[in-house]
Amino acid sequence: MFITTPKEKKCRESRIIQTHRIFPADLNSFQALYGGKLMSFIDDTTSISAARHARRPVMTASTDELNFLHPLYENHSVCVEAYVTGTGKKSMEIFTKVIGEDLDTGDRYLAATCFMTFVVVEAEENYQGVPHVIPETHEEIMITNGYQDRRKERLAAFNKNKKLAAHLSLSIPWMDEKGF
Repeated sequence: MFITTPKEKKCRESRIIQTHRIFPADLNSFQALYGGKLMSFIDDTTSISAARHARRPVMTASTDELNFLHPLYENHSVCVEAYVTGTGKKSMEIFTKVIGEDLDTGDRYLAATCFMTFVVVEAEENYQGVPHVIPETHEEIMITNGYQDRRKERLAAFNKNKKLAAHLSLSIPWMDEKGF
């Protein structure tokens, strides 16, 4: 099936906002939201943003940077906002900001920021590439301006990890000794 996509899209066209309430089952031993639970919220939100931007099947390629800035507590809400901030031929960088809110007082705080990369996994032979992004707000302009530098760092880290992976064993030494 041949799908046509525009050559450019505004950041707001890929913006996704999901809000969740934090319940007791979501808490770690410090009475804050599990980091893995927040990562799941982020991956879910960013996957929708990437699919909306590319209008093709996409897959998480990497979590490039995730900074936990403030704990999220029980009976607070967690608002995950994501949008595409840079594109390659088949890849997209998605920026996410996580805003917590104390539902009793209405106080809001920045809880985390994250950059993730998604890739298009199915593209027809004459695929023209992921649309470029057009920033409009001060925040979007500031973040998209740093895309090329982050992309270079990401590619260098990826190549470094490929070299590391070439030296890793797939066996478990204690299991090999026991004959498992």
